[in-house]
Amino acid sequence: MLKMVKTTHLTLILLFTFYLGIAKGSESDKGSVSGLKTYVVHVKKPQALVTDISEDELNFYYRSFLPVSLASSEKQDPILYLYKNVVSGFAARLTDADVESMSKKDGFVSAHPERILKVQTTHTPTFFGLHKKSGLWKQSRFGKGMIIGVLDTGIIPDHASFNDHGIPPPPSKWKGTCEFNASTCNNKLIGARSFHIAARASNLSLNVESPLDDLGHGTHTASTAAGVFVKDAQAFGGAAAGTAVGMAPYAHLAIYKVCADSNCPDSDILAGLDAAVADGVDVISISLGIDNVPFFQDNIAVASFAAVQKGIFVSCAAGNAGPIKGTATNLAPWVLTVGASTTDRKIKATAKLGNKMEFDGESLYQPKDFPPTLMPLVYAGTNIKPNSKLCVNGSLEGIDVKGKVVLCERGMNTRIGKGKVVKKAGGAAMILMNQETDGFSLTADAHILPATYVSYAAGLKIKAYINSTGKPVAALLFRGTVIGEPLAPAVASFSSRGPNIVSPGILKPDIIGPGVSILAAWAGSTSTQSVFNVISGTSMSCPHLSGVAALLKANHPYWSPAAIKSAIMTSADLINLKGTPIVDETQQPADVFATGAGHVNPSKANDPGLIYDIQPDDYIPYLCGLGYSDDQVGIIAHRTVLCSTKSSIPEGQLNYPSFTVKLGPSQTFTRTVTNVGDPCSTYYDVMGVAPKGVSVIVNPSRINFTQMNEKATYSVTFKRTKEEAGEYSQGYITWVSTKYTVRSVISVNFM
Repeated sequence: MLKMVKTTHLTLILLFTFYLGIAKGSESDKGSVSGLKTYVVHVKKPQALVTDISEDELNFYYRSFLPVSLASSEKQDPILYLYKNVVSGFAARLTDADVESMSKKDGFVSAHPERILKVQTTHTPTFFGLHKKSGLWKQSRFGKGMIIGVLDTGIIPDHASFNDHGIPPPPSKWKGTCEFNASTCNNKLIGARSFHIAARASNLSLNVESPLDDLGHGTHTASTAAGVFVKDAQAFGGAAAGTAVGMAPYAHLAIYKVCADSNCPDSDILAGLDAAVADGVDVISISLGIDNVPFFQDNIAVASFAAVQKGIFVSCAAGNAGPIKGTATNLAPWVLTVGASTTDRKIKATAKLGNKMEFDGESLYQPKDFPPTLMPLVYAGTNIKPNSKLCVNGSLEGIDVKGKVVLCERGMNTRIGKGKVVKKAGGAAMILMNQETDGFSLTADAHILPATYVSYAAGLKIKAYINSTGKPVAALLFRGTVIGEPLAPAVASFSSRGPNIVSPGILKPDIIGPGVSILAAWAGSTSTQSVFNVISGTSMSCPHLSGVAALLKANHPYWSPAAIKSAIMTSADLINLKGTPIVDETQQPADVFATGAGHVNPSKANDPGLIYDIQPDDYIPYLCGLGYSDDQVGIIAHRTVLCSTKSSIPEGQLNYPSFTVKLGPSQTFTRTVTNVGDPCSTYYDVMGVAPKGVSVIVNPSRINFTQMNEKATYSVTFKRTKEEAGEYSQGYITWVSTKYTVRSVISVNFM
């Protein structure tokens, strides 16, 4: 029974969701109707509401907000989802007029049209320094007992990467279900569900009822996070061969299919997040993204806050819109925002010219029978009509390519698609020249003809050679998998960049991790073995960090999500294998808007010395300081908030592991660190590199700890100097003991 005195409401907003499966009326009725859109509606929790509300009571309460004509309709139920655990609200098919009518009701908070998000390995464990018999893998028992929830396009359950040999049953806290046949899930794949009501409501032709992965993206991300050891894995006939394994190979996987094709309605995502929290996952991995909005309108940010309140770590992809500044997504400070970097593995294909110059590129397709002999070389933009360039728009006018090597410019179109044009026209091979904005940043692609993808600089030299001789020739040499690239890790050109446009005082992305040419499980199978594929994106980086977080949580079960995040950030690497600063697509040192705190180093993160911890309530003064209203902060905080009674803080005062400063007059911020290193007496002295044009004063300059979990507070004052600097400047401070180095990067924007 709903215990209410009258229809008044307490300002407690629960904004992480629990899917109750209430979608009255058949889905076949929920087609497109003129003027109807899917809205996510937030309402206040009713006064004197019992803690354990039943489905019927929740249904009755939420329906009280619908216009009378909809609430009493017998034709089509507008309700798609009722959310319980982390959102006080529901998703429904409504018109703008319906929302206007609802907004006048007591307890209504907000309603926003549904947004559609987009989906965004054999060697990376070795690159990370993870070893079977020692270090983090052994100490964390390979992530045993951890549950990673993956929100994506589903999974191929019978793939070898999800075999459960040697993996114990899930812990007793697990409450989830498997929508495959009962025998399909196992101790590795412990749960699989599909959330598709919103997708079906807008497109009846979709067949998304099963958690089965039709694209491969979800299978790839799940196996990257927690796939088991699979020997003799390879892609495309032998590329990147080796033993495939995820970051936390003994962790359990819970799969939440929230995407139809590459489109992911956020009301379906909310339902998946809601279920993940109710099911008892430890880590949530979200390789999805969309354009930024304020946090109270960002359902992933709101739902993730509720997850963090329950001790769940949330890892999100930063997006693939780089190298343009200000493109990073998933910017809330309570989630880990992950950019993409390279590994030291390349799948090489070399272009050799008639003048004996050679240019290394990459290609997943490594034909064993392609002759390494010189063939005629033609540039696809020579002697043809304007706007009809071969490989630029698919035209072949005026160009004879039969039996020749064709130099194509990438442009903004698909890389593999250009090879299809060349092959169809009779071309023997292709050299694909990168576009200028992507510079030296390459990926290994599954081309359909012999090809190599070379840098923009190499492409210019190849074009110059073609123009320098009457009979240009070239050969392609396929060198296979090569380990030891000295400039790795480097930032991928596509990896989205800061600054943070939603909260400029918080540096994003937080971290970078492997996301270029990553081999992992894929949809489909052959008669003899499971399929693997090599793809790139921050979608691949995110599950790497999700798996690392599971390892850290397994080894440090009492660390908060913020503590795990701090350990990852303050122990990150700023240098590459060559011992020089990490570079970007220009092969120049990358800035902090590309790298965040740096490249993840899992072994160092396991023993960071100090952590910057943040409790969920600590974010409330920060949110008030962003200028959000009480109701807007309440949506995120899941409870009544009166900012007028809170001591709001500037963004830079949040106890974050990095510093972002907008500097005019001098500013001072404080930080509190917690000792998680040596239990004995330990001194840390401050060192670092001040940003150009900035004086950095740390007080005190030495901190001392005599026991575990002891805290120490210090202040940092930033002052402008007379030294000339650009719009932005960067540096770092480091607390150094005889054993530990704890780094916080600094970004300064001069006013």
